[in-house]
Amino acid sequence: MNTVIPAPIARQPWSMLIPLFLLVGFGAAVLYSAGGGSMSPFASSHLLRFGVAMVMASVIASLPRELVKFLTYPAYVAVLLLLIAVEIIGQVGGGSQRWLDLGFMVLQPSELMKPVVVVTLAHFYASLPLGMITSWRALLVPGAFIAVPVAFVLLQPDLGTSLAIAFGGVVVMLLAGLPLKWFLGAGAAAAAAAPALFYLALQPYQQRRVLTMFNPEADPLGAGYHITQSKIAIGSGGIFGKGFNNGSQSHLQYLPEPHTDFVFATMAEEWGFIGGLFVIGMFALILRWGWRVAMDARDRFSSLLAAGMVATIFFYIAVNLLMVMGFAPVVGIPLPFMSHGGSSMLTNMICIGALMMVNSWNRRAPRTGLAG
Repeated sequence: MNTVIPAPIARQPWSMLIPLFLLVGFGAAVLYSAGGGSMSPFASSHLLRFGVAMVMASVIASLPRELVKFLTYPAYVAVLLLLIAVEIIGQVGGGSQRWLDLGFMVLQPSELMKPVVVVTLAHFYASLPLGMITSWRALLVPGAFIAVPVAFVLLQPDLGTSLAIAFGGVVVMLLAGLPLKWFLGAGAAAAAAAPALFYLALQPYQQRRVLTMFNPEADPLGAGYHITQSKIAIGSGGIFGKGFNNGSQSHLQYLPEPHTDFVFATMAEEWGFIGGLFVIGMFALILRWGWRVAMDARDRFSSLLAAGMVATIFFYIAVNLLMVMGFAPVVGIPLPFMSHGGSSMLTNMICIGALMMVNSWNRRAPRTGLAG
């Protein structure tokens, strides 16, 4: 086999790359339809961004472990400074201040913080003696690593991204071995404080989104419009869908954001239940491969890093699918590898690159796993 297939090609993680390529290609087809039967403006830029991001992921995959550790804390500080810069000179769009205009591109630093928090906590816990994992130091320092950027992101305001940052960080803390009772206690405290946080911490439009999740029909032309039209699009697709480029909800502009947050609804109307199963199946293969990489990791840093990246991708997938089906508030979380958007593609391909990196580390050393 080695004489037929060159070694650099044969050793690539094709069990992940093939589902990834299929998802991106299928996403381009859906975006072609969302663009009115044209590669421009969505499908062509989607493929271009993926190509650039794939090169970036390949570069990340080649990084040595010691260099990644060396750059971890400086990277965290750098992205945190970018978040502070957003508050000072950031661009405002749609009522939110989330972007920095760098001239050659518009950057959303909060997206970069998702994988950076994961690698920062993985590095912290890898250097923390196992005997201190139940000490307050194991909770307070990582908690600060998470809380500071989350606070800046909430100021933008961006509830969805702040939750994503917190989710990836908390998963790393859980897998690092912190006592389960701490998480149960935090969950109980959050549940008790939820009513007060709803009125004190959320913006009025965010409150409407939460209430709309429970009863979108109460305001079908206002706050409930997005979810109502998304459900109509998904339900009307049936088993096999209406056919490629035949979606009335997106083509007649009933479905808001058919190319970004609600791309799954656009897909489901045209490709039906079968299309939905295909998308979920491809995501399952990617996540399964990523989790196996985490389990096969040779050291604690690598395993926590890989598991946190899997959790970050999973958060995107789960929240977007729940959102478009009306089981979660509309928080602006796009569907990885299918939605049109540079920031989402950047974040998720950083995660893929990090997983490929750990996978390459695994091939050069024996397995010790999360407990090593």
